[in-house]
Amino acid sequence: MTVAAPLFAQTQPDLNANQTPVNTAVSASAVALIPKGFRFAHPGELTVAISAMNSPPLSLLGNDNKSRIGSDPDIARLLADGLGLKLRLVPVSWEEWPLGISSGRYDAALVNIAVTEDRKKKYDFATYRTDSLAFSVRQNSPIRQIRDARDVSGLKVVVGSGTNQERILLGWNQQNKRQHLPEATPVYLTDDAAVNLALLSGRVDVLFGPQSAASYKAALTGKTRVVGLGPKLAQVAVTTKKGNGLVYALQAALNSSIKNGTYQQVMTRWGEQKEAVTASKVNPPGITY
Repeated sequence: MTVAAPLFAQTQPDLNANQTPVNTAVSASAVALIPKGFRFAHPGELTVAISAMNSPPLSLLGNDNKSRIGSDPDIARLLADGLGLKLRLVPVSWEEWPLGISSGRYDAALVNIAVTEDRKKKYDFATYRTDSLAFSVRQNSPIRQIRDARDVSGLKVVVGSGTNQERILLGWNQQNKRQHLPEATPVYLTDDAAVNLALLSGRVDVLFGPQSAASYKAALTGKTRVVGLGPKLAQVAVTTKKGNGLVYALQAALNSSIKNGTYQQVMTRWGEQKEAVTASKVNPPGITY
């Protein structure tokens, strides 16, 4: 599959201005779709798992060094507002959200979760963004381009455990193995500061992660650059427990915010307007491996 060029933000988001929440109106149609007798994790609140990792523009710490801001927390607020609920954000690591959703500890998760056919067996999805994955290197790296398995042969590549990028990298390793080429070495780091230090110091060669975060970081610091996109375009979605019915209310809340323009306001202020969807879809065809 051919993926378009990286979607760089036109301008850097104004982090001071973006501390101010974007609110939206209650959607009567969305409220009506909340399943009868549904038990939220906290009564009267929508409890949403978001990334604890600083990964702007998706999620990062606000000026108080405590509040979470970013496009994912903003989308979560639109969902809560649309359903007439208060918002409770719970920062989590990537490894935490599946169990938290399955156990009912969170009502929904927005952790840059892509729809895959395997995940659809356990979770329901309402899409809110399109995204591709990107390969980043330090500015002075000799690596000029990454397009396929051969280009990562023998490199140390930072990926998240259990992510689509990990599965892609391991699949490419199998291709290289069959071609008698050195495999890439997956490197698992969960702290953004550790990732930056490892990449800029040369201890790792490549970071493979969400392209919106990669493009943001490259434009902000000038210390890294994007040298290629992953082979699969993703539909990123609000994730809920399979079969509990909440996904249709979340979809309606998203579509209400799209209709009244608050969704577009969020996407634009974080430089993600080119990744915006025109309508949220429930459980669309997902990535397969």
